[in-house]
Amino acid sequence: VKDGKWTVLQLVEALGFCLENTDPRTRGRGIQLLSQVLLQCYSTLQEKEVLHLVLFYESRLQDHHLVIPSVLQGLRALSMCEVLSPGLAVSVLKAIFQEVHVQSLLQLDRHTVYSIITNFMSTREEELKGLGADFTFGFIQVMDGEKDPRNLLVAFQIVRDLITKDYALGPFVEELFEVTSCYFPVDFTPPPNDPHGIQREDLILSLRAVLASTPQFAEFLLPLLIEKLDSELQSAKLDSLQTLTACCAIYGQKELQEFLPSLWSSLRREVFQTASEKIETECLAALHALSACLSRSVLSSDAEDLLDSFLSSILQDCRHHLCEPDMKLVWPSAKLLQAAAGASLRTYYRVTHSVLPLLLEQYTKHTQSSQRRTILEMLLGFLELQQKWGHVEEDESTLLSLQGPVCSVVFSALTDPSVQLQLVGIKALTLLGSLQGFLSSSDLELVVDHLIRLALHEEDSQSSEAAMEAAGSLAPIYPNVFSGHMVPRLEKELQSGGLGSPQSLSEVCFLFRAGGELPHTSIVRETVPVLLQHLQKVQKGSKARNTQDVVSVCQSLHRVALQCQQDAEGCWYFHQTVVPCLLAMAVQAAMQESAHQLLGKALLEEEVLAAMVPVISAATTHLSPELAAQSVSHVVPLFLNGEVSFLPQNSFPCSFQPFGDGECLEAQRRLVALLMAFVCSLPRNVCCPRQEWLLRKLLALSCSCNCPFTATTAAKCFAGLVNKHPAGQQLDEILQLAVNRMEPSLAEGPCRTQALTLLLWVTKALVLRYHPLSSCLTDKLLGLLGDMELGPAAADGFSLLMAESPDVLHKGCHADVRIMFRQRFFTDNVSKLVQGFHRAGPDVKANYLKGLSHVLNHLPKPVLVTELPTLLSLLLEALSCSDRVVQLSTLSCLQPLLLEAPQIMSLHVDTLVTKFLNLTSSPTMAVRIAALRCAHALTCLPTPVLLPYKARVIRALAKPLDDKKRLVRKEAVAARGEWFLLGSPGR
Repeated sequence: VKDGKWTVLQLVEALGFCLENTDPRTRGRGIQLLSQVLLQCYSTLQEKEVLHLVLFYESRLQDHHLVIPSVLQGLRALSMCEVLSPGLAVSVLKAIFQEVHVQSLLQLDRHTVYSIITNFMSTREEELKGLGADFTFGFIQVMDGEKDPRNLLVAFQIVRDLITKDYALGPFVEELFEVTSCYFPVDFTPPPNDPHGIQREDLILSLRAVLASTPQFAEFLLPLLIEKLDSELQSAKLDSLQTLTACCAIYGQKELQEFLPSLWSSLRREVFQTASEKIETECLAALHALSACLSRSVLSSDAEDLLDSFLSSILQDCRHHLCEPDMKLVWPSAKLLQAAAGASLRTYYRVTHSVLPLLLEQYTKHTQSSQRRTILEMLLGFLELQQKWGHVEEDESTLLSLQGPVCSVVFSALTDPSVQLQLVGIKALTLLGSLQGFLSSSDLELVVDHLIRLALHEEDSQSSEAAMEAAGSLAPIYPNVFSGHMVPRLEKELQSGGLGSPQSLSEVCFLFRAGGELPHTSIVRETVPVLLQHLQKVQKGSKARNTQDVVSVCQSLHRVALQCQQDAEGCWYFHQTVVPCLLAMAVQAAMQESAHQLLGKALLEEEVLAAMVPVISAATTHLSPELAAQSVSHVVPLFLNGEVSFLPQNSFPCSFQPFGDGECLEAQRRLVALLMAFVCSLPRNVCCPRQEWLLRKLLALSCSCNCPFTATTAAKCFAGLVNKHPAGQQLDEILQLAVNRMEPSLAEGPCRTQALTLLLWVTKALVLRYHPLSSCLTDKLLGLLGDMELGPAAADGFSLLMAESPDVLHKGCHADVRIMFRQRFFTDNVSKLVQGFHRAGPDVKANYLKGLSHVLNHLPKPVLVTELPTLLSLLLEALSCSDRVVQLSTLSCLQPLLLEAPQIMSLHVDTLVTKFLNLTSSPTMAVRIAALRCAHALTCLPTPVLLPYKARVIRALAKPLDDKKRLVRKEAVAARGEWFLLGSPGR
């Protein structure tokens, strides 16, 4: 038939003997074959063929019950035909409604009937609507008594379509409600290993969509919901509340009027009495929805205002609880009032007009900090609702009329000795500041005073941190107030030493975590010079040379830089102000060091230079290519040629030669770290002037410098430039030069460590960008694992290759980082590590294990799980290694695998238990903790596998309960507790 050699009617004629046979089984087989053909060929049928087939199949609906399933399959095929003549869909459905007792059929056959109805409803809607309410009644008969969840999902969708597509329900509204509501609330538990994947939640949502689809169900549904709300079954309560919330979206006053008192009574009772947080949440959501529904209804002139009477009932039942001395029902009452108030602007006015003055009065009456905190938290809840409606006119807003008392209460909380009350006060202060026009200019000055006091002089870190966050939220809203009042105050305190730490200045003004606001440029311009002046005093020696003090300022500058990145104007101002100033101070300090002067020596400490690196990097990464090119034209010549003309205060006692020879220039060479921070953060399309010459200088310095800090930063700078260098002959020549320089230095001589450092960073730079030379350099690194002197450092180098680098070679500084580079590195090198381990001598085997564990630790866990069977034996052997780094890396690698691959790990449970218990006695605390966490994770393996070890493990874990370290004891308690519960009922 599909090939066109036969028509379907010819097939019917050929099947004539079967179709007319007196044996029902033979007739059934004939119709089954015909139906199977139709299911594959329905789209090719002609209109006349469809007509004859429909008439044939309709007549067969009166046949023997054994034939009916095949007849229905044929009708399903015909229901999908586009050439179905008008009237045939109605004819088929009438025949099914009259001739077939659907609920006596098997599940699959009932599903076929639902499919026929669904097909006709999607293609023959107008025809079916012509049946009027008879179609609805016919479907009710089909669905009545359905129990299979697969069929119910389809049936619920049909009912929903009947309602939403305006089919006539006629006098059968109640019958349609009854045939669906009998399943409410849904009580269904899917069988184990159910292939259909139908969950209870699927049925709940599908039924809810039906029940909440029409206001016509309201008079039947609302009594049912109230009845289920009053039941003892938690799931029934939850389902009823969620259904009520859904219904409120389409109901009006007319539907709700009769049932409002009962609904409010049930909701109030549940919130006052329930111990379930879920039920309380759903009750509040339902009350919110009811209030919103009543707010939306349009009133006629003579109609009762149900919203007003409903809110009056709520206020009458809740308001007096806010005044009770024991405050038992304060929070439930406040939550109910806030749920109603948040429904609309009208409900907000009505509730707050009654409640806010009362709360302010109660705050004054109560003297205990705990009670005041509770009242202020409730007040804060109402203030948060005000934000929903934005700016409102003074004569309309209860809150604006209470501006003075509200501010007075909040300010008093900020001066209370209770930290918890202070924290709520700070939240309320932040909220009031976000309300447009609420705080007066005098109030804002008080706000600044309170925030400075709390941020800088409050001993409790919670209050200090909260005040800083509040300042960060409010500074972008009131930039003039903060720059005009706060910055001068802070500057004065900084000069007098009153801040304790200069980082407070930037934290107060720039910690914009709340709302993620950008710093206002005026605040940046006010604050940055103050911080730089503090650094300059250190450089000039007028302030004690405190390394930590300088680091704090640099950390503050880094915070400011991060906040400026999204603002082009602020970013460029910060860059051209801070970067030259930092470079000038560092160069000045280096020259004083060269001249054996002690002033500014703190600026040359490794810790300080390391703190300057992220400042310069953050100030550079977000520059436009044009501005970055402008800046690089000054910075690189400074380091290559000593051109200091662009630096502020550039009268230096001698020339700047960081790449020069001689011990006296050692201090200057350390500043290569600042060059690294700058050039490695440039956009990839910005080229350094004289880049090849710069690379040669960095290469020479990294291999020859005796200072580890300088050699490492030179190597990192070289690697960062190589990573971004365009492919081609120039790059190949530079890399070959680097290889020629490294190979002899790695073989022998005093600079082996420097050469290894360079090898690691260059390898990382090339691995990230998939450069062909990366495999050659990785092989050199693998070869060094067998070296007695460099082997341990080479093994640790694998962590450097796989981990994210904080200062160079990451996406944030525009490095060329390809996706899945870790997976590729693992695939290319894991077999080499394993082979090297098996061939290595006993003295260096640990190096291979350490390198492997570093690689595995940074590998995505799904990839690791697939490779686990081949690597697990080696990981278990690594646990016996005496190197604590190997032990720690392996344990941290195994712990997640116990959770993600329990079946594979179960095969080695005996070895795992022994190894983990042995390591709980390790002399290293970190290893003991990791071993206990792994012992804890073992409980995720199948219980039958673990039960033989239960007693042994519990005995062994008794010892770490007395460990001298608290963190070890904590892990031991958690692990031993899980092992005690192993095999218990309900686990």
